[in-house]
Amino acid sequence: MNSNEVVKEQFYSELRNQLRGVSIHDRPPLGNFNARVGCETSICYAIQKPNIIFILTDDQDLMLGGMTPMLKTKKLIGDAGITFNNMFVTSPLCCPSRSSFLTGKYTHNHRVLNNSLSGNCSSALWQKYVEPTAFPVKLNQNGYKTFFAGKYLNQYGKKHAGGVKHIPPGWTSWNGLVGNSKYYNYSMSTDGVLEKHGCNYSIDYLTDIINHRAVKFINEHKGNPFFMMLSTPAAHSPFTPAPQYSKNFSTRKAPRDKSFNKHSTDKHWLIRQAISPMSNSTIELIDNIFRNRWRTLLSVDDLVENIVKQLTATGLLNNTYIFFTSDNGYHLGQFSLPYDKRQLYDFDNRVPFLVRGPGIKANQTRNELVLNIDFAPTFLSLAGIKEPGKFDGKSLQPLLTANKTDPKFRNNFLIEHSGEFHEEVKNCPQYKNQGMSSCDINCVCEDSWNNTYGCIRNIDSKNNFKYCEFNDKEHFIEMYDLEKDAAEITNIAKSADPNIVLHLSQTLATLSLCSGPSCQVD
Repeated sequence: MNSNEVVKEQFYSELRNQLRGVSIHDRPPLGNFNARVGCETSICYAIQKPNIIFILTDDQDLMLGGMTPMLKTKKLIGDAGITFNNMFVTSPLCCPSRSSFLTGKYTHNHRVLNNSLSGNCSSALWQKYVEPTAFPVKLNQNGYKTFFAGKYLNQYGKKHAGGVKHIPPGWTSWNGLVGNSKYYNYSMSTDGVLEKHGCNYSIDYLTDIINHRAVKFINEHKGNPFFMMLSTPAAHSPFTPAPQYSKNFSTRKAPRDKSFNKHSTDKHWLIRQAISPMSNSTIELIDNIFRNRWRTLLSVDDLVENIVKQLTATGLLNNTYIFFTSDNGYHLGQFSLPYDKRQLYDFDNRVPFLVRGPGIKANQTRNELVLNIDFAPTFLSLAGIKEPGKFDGKSLQPLLTANKTDPKFRNNFLIEHSGEFHEEVKNCPQYKNQGMSSCDINCVCEDSWNNTYGCIRNIDSKNNFKYCEFNDKEHFIEMYDLEKDAAEITNIAKSADPNIVLHLSQTLATLSLCSGPSCQVD
């Protein structure tokens, strides 16, 4: 036998030994021997671990058409795999949601309450007790090369949060943005070293920096299983598009849906304080923001295209999962709130989710309820790592290859938000020491200390309810029947069947204290 045949025989001998006693249903695909004879050692791993790429956008909505401009992404990921129609985040705010992606836990378990340091966003306590439990640590311990580029957590890298020398555990290549999303004039931690960027598009535009470094990493690590998290600034404020896209969508306007520019009298006081109808100048601003958000996403579309091209060129595409989603949704004029997230309504917590990869059939849509807390257990499951009982979420791996919708996968989930406030509110002196924040347009505030709530979402074959309780002196309640009122216009808390209200309140109380398997409530 020639040398290649000897290696091949050794390969299959090792394979037989490793799979002895393993059920045929639990065996992973073997892949192609000849594609792996160039491994670093003469005998390749018998079981080829998949590569995983996780692309996370910032503030990209689903319900306002956030995926519309991303033709390449829809073709290269969605059309090549699955589009999930019911993907939700468990907190409609960046840092808590991102912490849930990383840990697989609800907010009440990872304890990142909001975007502030006092709210535990990248705090010393987070870094000491929670960060070491995040999924990249396990991936790295099990042979994965791990790459991060872009926005991590809102307070990351700042002096009061440990500075740029802090590299979260589990990452072998680290390119972390300091602070919140920017496109120009930002700082990064590059493997613990401060790197400053200016406003030269060709060398500084952050989405493109992530793009270029990701392609380079793939090319340099094609012999090892890898995990990549690409966390773009788009479509977050300040909504700065690349110059070549600055004129796109010039005639488009923000959707005038049922809740746009609508005054509400039956919602929490924070929603009722919005100025309605909005002024023409506010609506014009909203339309400009809408266009620029789409424009920033075109650079993410280019990133996706380049990643797929590089995977194809290196022969890795067929062994790579690509996940695409957002950390939270967004609103633009809904209930006359100018622009932000943080609220309990679907436009702020329902997000896009597309995935492709080995064994996933093309051109699928699925309707199961899936959450950001499902991603950590999914990534570990795909890598062959078992962590039973650790996560509040569930692995999505069974759904990726299932032929039929699983109506029992999940019927209930929890949404949590802890309101932020500042002693001083810029340009709004009337709100000094009033517990308000995010009052950027005409002093219409988007958050407050008592905009603190928990919601239960119940969706099954018969019902589609949302039930929310606020932690305030009123003990204010909002409830919606989304089967009849998808835009969440009418609060039915006072008119709904008391038995249904009681059941939802009890389920909310149960989920608010859940941990691990107890979070799987039917």
